Amino acid sequence: MIKGLMMTPPVVGRISIGRVVERNGKRLPEKDDEFTITTQVQSRNGWMLHPMDGILRRELEDRQLMANGVEVKELPHLPEEFSAPAQAPATLRSKLAKRATDAKKAQTAELSTSNADLANVHEEAFSKMSTARTKLRSIPVRVLFNDPALNLRANYTLFDRATARPICVGDGQTCKRMTAKGVESMPCEGPDLCALAIDGGCKPFGRFHVRIDHPECQADALSTFVLRTTGINSMRTLLTRMQYLQAVSGGLLAYLPLEIRLRAKSTAMSYRAPIYYVDLGVRDGMTLDAAIGQAVDEAEHDRKTGHDQGALEQAARTGYALGLFEELSAEAVEIVQEFYPGSAELKADDGHRNPRYLETAHGR
Repeated sequence: MIKGLMMTPPVVGRISIGRVVERNGKRLPEKDDEFTITTQVQSRNGWMLHPMDGILRRELEDRQLMANGVEVKELPHLPEEFSAPAQAPATLRSKLAKRATDAKKAQTAELSTSNADLANVHEEAFSKMSTARTKLRSIPVRVLFNDPALNLRANYTLFDRATARPICVGDGQTCKRMTAKGVESMPCEGPDLCALAIDGGCKPFGRFHVRIDHPECQADALSTFVLRTTGINSMRTLLTRMQYLQAVSGGLLAYLPLEIRLRAKSTAMSYRAPIYYVDLGVRDGMTLDAAIGQAVDEAEHDRKTGHDQGALEQAARTGYALGLFEELSAEAVEIVQEFYPGSAELKADDGHRNPRYLETAHGR
């Protein structure tokens, strides 16, 4: 086994709060009020959407349609010859044909204009429907581990903005810091007191791993989607929720049917504008007691089938302890570009220049 290589949960996609927009010839992420599920592949137009993004949006649209119904509007009146029954009597057909022949010249221009206007209306409506999409503000998920600290990895992190390499990673008590002598363990004073972080480069950085709980996404039970964030609101809320849910369920956090939700708040620092953060809770429409009962049943089923959750979590702890820093060099380039908007353009190891990203593309 390669020494110094941290083993992290397998990732098949990303969950972010934002979208990519083009401004002045540059592709920049813009903060949003909904989730976006993407793959780990980028195209010229940004991150490619994961199929689950479209599946969840369509299901949300169907639920809204069932709840609200369909508004039926009166259609424009058409000439009688267009609305006549297909099997009309011969006398009626002859009268309609005579009337159409007599008024042919007068109606041709009027009908053409009416049809053109109707086509324009339909085209405009279709354009609006195709461009508008349902806001994805909740995602059904399950976490991989019962231990909250294994699902959410949160540290104070300082990157070298020129090379995108991690310099120091700490938890407020101890840190691993890259020095001229190599990686050394030192006391961690936090970004407010550390002399190395006086320029504001050190900030909380969290990685939240979840499994999307959907029949179309059950092929690999050990694969996860990762939500990366520097938002203290999201990290504090997620960690608190997981600790509470773990305690109230008797340690069966991994078996609870959960969902992540997007919430908003405003503060004096945000100038009363809403800022969005990620919350976690029992799935909508289900009580806490029902969720715990389901978790107990599933835990008992896993025990009978030989699923060893304790061994899985021990393997995760061992994998985290193997490495010094979690991100590889290519991933660190993306992170620095996303979380440090003032940084100069970075160059990856393979010479590929990546688009610059803004911190606001992720949850606060």
